[in-house]
Amino acid sequence: MDADHLDIYKEASALEESFVAFSQQVSETLIVAKGLPLKGLTYAVNETADYMAFNLKIESGKYIFDVKTPVSEIKNIEFHLPGKHNVMNALAALAMADSYGISLEEIKQRLATFKGVKRRFTYKIKTNDFVLIDDYAHHPTEISAVQNAIREMYPTEKVLVVFQPHLFSRTQDFADDFASALAAFDEILLLDIYPARELPIPGVNAEWLLSKINNPHKKMSQKSLLLQDIKQSSAKVVAMLGAGDIGVMITEITSQLLKKNQHEI
Repeated sequence: MDADHLDIYKEASALEESFVAFSQQVSETLIVAKGLPLKGLTYAVNETADYMAFNLKIESGKYIFDVKTPVSEIKNIEFHLPGKHNVMNALAALAMADSYGISLEEIKQRLATFKGVKRRFTYKIKTNDFVLIDDYAHHPTEISAVQNAIREMYPTEKVLVVFQPHLFSRTQDFADDFASALAAFDEILLLDIYPARELPIPGVNAEWLLSKINNPHKKMSQKSLLLQDIKQSSAKVVAMLGAGDIGVMITEITSQLLKKNQHEI
């Protein structure tokens, strides 16, 4: 229920009210993350809830964890998507499937083979010496989730983020939060704002956002120079984030990096 789409909702409180109104129309079981002001079965990681994931550990690039349900417990669930936010998503899916009578053993098998969805921590290149990640993240909370997931998977590696802001209004509304989330990476390349459905807002641009980022290793880039800027970085892990046409650009970036460095997908 993080504030977003304030170009439509205007106020965060209006967005929250819409969540509550929607939840009140649920005719069967409502499953909610613990801490939200909604009534239903709760789920949480390492925190007491109706569905609780605990004993989390990372082995060979995947999560292994146990889950306690309202009536039972299942151990050693394997899950291959990085980031605790994805564990939360898996736990919500487990709770829903369990409430509809799917056996926990079958749920466990399905989670172990789930490979994710396009543009959510999608590995475009993954080798021992270079990693390129594609993600739709376009909100500060999502950017932080990607950064945290990368740090879990690659705790000792230098990380470069390429970010294309999406919407002038969102950039204006969350500028400080964007700046804080992006500053957590080792290096930042910032592209111009993708306008989508909006007209420019005076004074709101990528250079303005860049000035707010408290990190000395930051710079503006352009679409035509992006490949060159990425190549000039010594970062082993590169994450390209945004909801605009950066999702199209990464196809060419991947192709050129594979051609030059003979990486494998």
